[in-house]
Amino acid sequence: MEEKRYRQVQNFLKLQIQKGYYVVGDYLPSENELCSTFSITRTTARKALEELMKEGFIGRQHGKGSIVRERRQSLGLLTVKGFSEAVGKDVTTVFLQHPQPGFWNPEIHFPISENEIRESCIHFARQRCVGEIPVMIEYNWLANTHLEGIGDIAFIDGSFFKTLSQHYRIEIIGSEQELRAENANKNIAVLLRIPLGSPILHISLKFHTSKNNFYIYSELYCNTVNYPIGNSYHL
Repeated sequence: MEEKRYRQVQNFLKLQIQKGYYVVGDYLPSENELCSTFSITRTTARKALEELMKEGFIGRQHGKGSIVRERRQSLGLLTVKGFSEAVGKDVTTVFLQHPQPGFWNPEIHFPISENEIRESCIHFARQRCVGEIPVMIEYNWLANTHLEGIGDIAFIDGSFFKTLSQHYRIEIIGSEQELRAENANKNIAVLLRIPLGSPILHISLKFHTSKNNFYIYSELYCNTVNYPIGNSYHL
């Protein structure tokens, strides 16, 4: 019974974070407040918060409490370092293709399961720019399951990950990734506005989600001359 109670509190708080009632930087109610609100013991309250911390939703600050954190920072996902932090409002994202039914591309690096292949596929592509200068092209594929109406809704704050969390209650829980140095082909060179054959970084990603056997496959092409690679990619 006690275990069921801490899971209930954990899931309630998680939902509040996913819905945006608590945002990054906010403090959750204290253990004493949780005890009073949910009529639980301090041990149960502490366990609920510990589980949220393991999932990457919160951090614990001694003497201050539990603070909502950016989950991707705890997942070790890949990003262009400084892409948003360094230039702020100058960052723009342009859809090359909005989410719509498509086909699994044979150029996807990570193996796709037979079950996924049997499902229809959702595909979208975006261009990431600093000012008017494109620095990343991303192509994304996922099985057309669990995401009803994805083609008809705007991404929350422009973030696919945030849309998955707040609209569909699906979380990114990890990734597989591989990096390769390549020369830009004609299509990538045109999109990144660089000479044909210029050196670029090609990043293949397979994102694992909280839905069993539901993955997101991404192929990224980056001009890293002015924007080196860091460790928390935001899709």
